[in-house]
Amino acid sequence: MSASGKKSGWRVAVLGGGAWGTALALTMLRAGHDVRLYARDTDTVAAIARGENPRYLPGIRIAPGIAATSDMAAALDGADCVLAVTPAQSLRAVLAAARNHVPAGAPLVLCAKGIERDTGALLSAIVEESLPGSPVAALSGPSFASDVARGLPTAVVVAARDGDLAAELAARFSAENLRCYSSDDLIGVEIGGALKNVFAIAAGAVTGAGLGASAQAAMVTRGFVELRRIGAAFGAKPETLMGLSGLGDLLLTCSSAQSRNFAYGLALGQGKPLAGLPLAEGVPTAGIAARIAAERGIEAPIISAVAAILDCKITIGQAVTALMTRPLKTETDI
Repeated sequence: MSASGKKSGWRVAVLGGGAWGTALALTMLRAGHDVRLYARDTDTVAAIARGENPRYLPGIRIAPGIAATSDMAAALDGADCVLAVTPAQSLRAVLAAARNHVPAGAPLVLCAKGIERDTGALLSAIVEESLPGSPVAALSGPSFASDVARGLPTAVVVAARDGDLAAELAARFSAENLRCYSSDDLIGVEIGGALKNVFAIAAGAVTGAGLGASAQAAMVTRGFVELRRIGAAFGAKPETLMGLSGLGDLLLTCSSAQSRNFAYGLALGQGKPLAGLPLAEGVPTAGIAARIAAERGIEAPIISAVAAILDCKITIGQAVTALMTRPLKTETDI
């Protein structure tokens, strides 16, 4: 903060030139920051320089002021804060490339959602291993990239183990029509963000298979029960899972084809080809989440069913039959 008490602009590096990375870059620009965006694809860099990103945000004007580059070192040079907006499964490789360029002490804010497929590691653990000198935070909540890019009203949460850091980041990221809440429950925010993608695939599959709105509502509700179970096993706070990054994100992602994961499930339920669909982080997360649940003795039948469907071990019809014939119990027995 400046001596006058007003926010002074940071230099913010955004790693990732997809829809979400571009939307967050625009938000950081609106919040008064100096924004540098790294994109591996030179065509994306050139498009942003022209004021557009038609591959990821068609029809949305990109305001001037974002310095896009395919040079990671240049993007990170002098950064006060780094937003990692790369897919969860490629985060480790991106951090390895960035390791020698991230300024010491600059917070690394995770903006992707998932669990590393090969190791079962949460993304914060990957940061702590790869960049041990960088404070780690996560940004999550019910937000579609196109809405944020257009400046439509959106609320998200920024979490870090250090509550003061989370509050500082939330204050600096908040802009007109973007309200950032802070949390010290980093793990809870990560778990909610990762698992909601799996349930979004399930919701899309239920819709695509024509099983009805009642079945979709039941699936989302019981999916939230599984989220709470797994969250509790990781030490997440119940109020975090009831908030923006848990229930809020779950409801949004499970109700709209704007969600890549819902769209993937929709195509799956309709029996359409899946090749060429936008990246759905819930696909790799489903398998590792099912494995974690099994290893920890956590009852998670919907997650297990999604993983089995994606592995072509069962059909959607078989999954529904198995779920509907499970032993009866009280609803509060979670």
